[in-house]
Amino acid sequence: MGVLFPSKDLLGSDRAVFRDRLKDSPFKIAYESYQKDNWDIFIANPDGTNPVNLTRSKEHEHYPQVSPDGTKICFNVDEGEGRETIRSLWVMDLDGANRRKLADHAREPFWAPDSKVIGFLPQEYPKFNVIDYYTKGMSFCRVEDGHIEPHPNAGKLHHLYNPSYAPNGKWIVATVHAGMGVDHAILLIEARGDRIINLKIPGCRPCFSPDGKQLAWGPSDHELTTAPIDLEAETPSVGAPRVRVLDATNHIYHVDWSPDSRFLSLSRGPVGKGDLSKPGTFQSACEIVGVYAGGWDILAVSAERSGVLDLNKATLADYSKVTTDGFSNKESAWFKPSSKGSSKR
Repeated sequence: MGVLFPSKDLLGSDRAVFRDRLKDSPFKIAYESYQKDNWDIFIANPDGTNPVNLTRSKEHEHYPQVSPDGTKICFNVDEGEGRETIRSLWVMDLDGANRRKLADHAREPFWAPDSKVIGFLPQEYPKFNVIDYYTKGMSFCRVEDGHIEPHPNAGKLHHLYNPSYAPNGKWIVATVHAGMGVDHAILLIEARGDRIINLKIPGCRPCFSPDGKQLAWGPSDHELTTAPIDLEAETPSVGAPRVRVLDATNHIYHVDWSPDSRFLSLSRGPVGKGDLSKPGTFQSACEIVGVYAGGWDILAVSAERSGVLDLNKATLADYSKVTTDGFSNKESAWFKPSSKGSSKR
């Protein structure tokens, strides 16, 4: 199981409040939150200060993903109710301006490294289902003109969720559930080819570090892990775990990296199946997009320390809360803002 993090990290700081390390950060964090009977997309400083609602619309916005160049945010919008819901792919500037739809029946978008193309997972059947792996194929949308083309191996891609592009542009990592000849696995999918590699690690929702040297994922509902990966190898594989974040009491999900690969964010909250009294929500496991997760907040931790961080034994020297209201705060995405991503309204 490893050991609890020592009192000093790689930078030599002692047991100071972890939040202080984030106060002068040049980065921000986008996330989804359910407030006033509506899903919206917020951004905040990594220490939790200055939260801003970017959307403030009547639609339900989820799953923000920020372009690598820090100029745009793509996201999902839900319109309609129940099985008639249409989940679509949208994009907007970093300040919420110039919002436009790119595709209907499009789930879990992810940016290509050049910030010019957005990948997404087409919905499996016309009728809506909230289950995250209700997908078939993979497509790419050119942001400039909205042109969409399928992945060259789209016919063999089935029941994927939570895809993430490698910084080198060669691979896409995703989870598969009850499809492609396996029950559950994390796969490397060649971005412009037909190779598929089973990484043979347990769990789901993987994402690459921005420096391309590590992978983070959730081996279980109560653990998040990082480990090295060599994406330039002929057959990439995952090395021994480096950081393990544990919480035996709550669920922890949706891990994401800071742009300098030094910090992680994650969603944390009690086990649940949603709350259908909330408009625009569905009933399923709380970690799934569109399911209300009462009591869930976003935390930040160090990615530079080796060993185990048990959140039930940790102190404010080990982590900080980005959100504190428990209003179904999920799907965090770090980014470094670019001045090109703001428009006058």
